[in-house]
Amino acid sequence: MSEAKTQPKLADLVRSGDAQTEAVEITPFVFLARGISNAHLVTTSDGDVIVNTGMPEDGERAAKLFAPHRTGPIRYVILTQSHADHFGGVPEFQEAGTQIVGGPGYNDALGDMMGLQSFFGQRTFKLWGSTLKRDTPPKPIPQVKPDILVDRELTLEVGNRTFQLISAPEGETIDNIVVWMPKEKIVFTGNTFGPVWLSMPFLNTLRGDKPRLVKTYLKSLEKIRDLGAEIVVTGHGEPIVGKDKIREDLDRMHAAVSHVRDYTLEGMKAGKSVHELMREFAWPSNLQIGEFHGKASWAVKSIWREYSGWFHYEDGTTELYGVPRSSVDADLVELAGGADKLAERAKVRLDAGEALEALHLVAIALGAEPANRPALTVKKDASALLLERSGQSNLSETMWLRSEISAVEKALES
Repeated sequence: MSEAKTQPKLADLVRSGDAQTEAVEITPFVFLARGISNAHLVTTSDGDVIVNTGMPEDGERAAKLFAPHRTGPIRYVILTQSHADHFGGVPEFQEAGTQIVGGPGYNDALGDMMGLQSFFGQRTFKLWGSTLKRDTPPKPIPQVKPDILVDRELTLEVGNRTFQLISAPEGETIDNIVVWMPKEKIVFTGNTFGPVWLSMPFLNTLRGDKPRLVKTYLKSLEKIRDLGAEIVVTGHGEPIVGKDKIREDLDRMHAAVSHVRDYTLEGMKAGKSVHELMREFAWPSNLQIGEFHGKASWAVKSIWREYSGWFHYEDGTTELYGVPRSSVDADLVELAGGADKLAERAKVRLDAGEALEALHLVAIALGAEPANRPALTVKKDASALLLERSGQSNLSETMWLRSEISAVEKALES
């Protein structure tokens, strides 16, 4: 099956704005421009409000799409979080008198993320580079400092509309806020619930990020559920419409995430290891939700660490010190009779369908001999088997495995 036909749902969502020629009218006064993360225009009797702006390229496109619907000056640009796909397009909307609004801790969260770009950048590119590839070089990320920071709640009155900004942390960031329009019963949630509605949160991304606590996520969900919204406007995809459907979906997400938390804690109390719990997890049929960005088995690991910390007792004393297991790769390869021997054993495990065991073995072989061709070949084939088994529905898993395969292919060619 071709790569184009097996793109994860999330990959399609973040590129859905590429062909957009008109803003989507959600209501006669709310308009949507799709992007890596969506931007929204809300019109009032006394000027306009922008909720999120997308990346720099998205912001330029969104400004053009919104232009026919503008009714007055932009009074506020509200940023639901401090990730660049929410604030990157701010310069396109800044006018004389426009005020930028961010959530609690926005500046600190942004400073941490941007200050660690030398660490996060390569990881982000490995997972997202091919998905977000465009014909022109990306625009630089602007420096955006809010004029107003929300503490817990803040109410803005603009013309005939009221905007209640409510802190709802750790959907993706600690500074996350939602925008509630109480008279219209509309809530803009940004990425509080991740990029795909009705799916498992990504409590700790593969790229790396501050862990998102499951208990805080559930509290934020409850806060939004209690609003009784009739329209939910998310950071990606189409709005969710209907008070009953919204309540039902939020109840289901709450129950699903609570189940994963309870499963993990019960397993810990029963003395099971985190790896056992990850392997053994299975959704009850009435609770399963999507795993397009986060996965339940990964959440098990995140929740384990949230409650127990970094030290794994089963790994023993070496966990306490800065010498990794890979430091003895050369010794193990020598004892095995060479990297080729380990690669042969890895091939046996792979032929038995044990792709992960095969990868453990070739990791040792390649730790000692990075260019060993038999080990590289097994790594490629084991990664391909995992990719096939994955169903390619989860973006991070899919792009990680594709990147691993591509890297091995380049190594074999050289």
